[in-house]
Amino acid sequence: MKCPFCGFEESKVIDSRPADDGERIRRRRECLKCSKRFTTHEVIETVPIVVVKRDKSREVFNRNKLMSGFLRACEKRPISVQQMEQMVDDIEAKLQSGYDREVTSQHIGELVMEVLKETDKVAYIRFASVYKNFEDEDTFLEELARLKGASK
Repeated sequence: MKCPFCGFEESKVIDSRPADDGERIRRRRECLKCSKRFTTHEVIETVPIVVVKRDKSREVFNRNKLMSGFLRACEKRPISVQQMEQMVDDIEAKLQSGYDREVTSQHIGELVMEVLKETDKVAYIRFASVYKNFEDEDTFLEELARLKGASK
């Protein structure tokens, strides 16, 4: 770490503490040349995930979009906001832990449906009806039958 006062590149850490609810580490350093002290903040570097949409366009993964999808699907259902946030956290963690920096929107949709199927069948059907673009009631009834068959 380069000293902001003299530019020397070596310093020693005097004190280290978590900051921002453990998201950062605050370090107090002392320059080994001029002995002046300064503070640095260390954060985990995350590589952004790029979502490849159906039309082949690309955009940076947006956690808020994922959350709004959960909110719509789970509206008036017995699922708390904390539960939804946990589901979003889990999906985001899965995406971050994967090796691919590009992921398809279809893959994200499948992960959401997987979680909703286990959590709330009505929320699952709501999400699936938009995600799978149900054209008519027959498609809707087929998905319901598939869901009922899977739960037996």
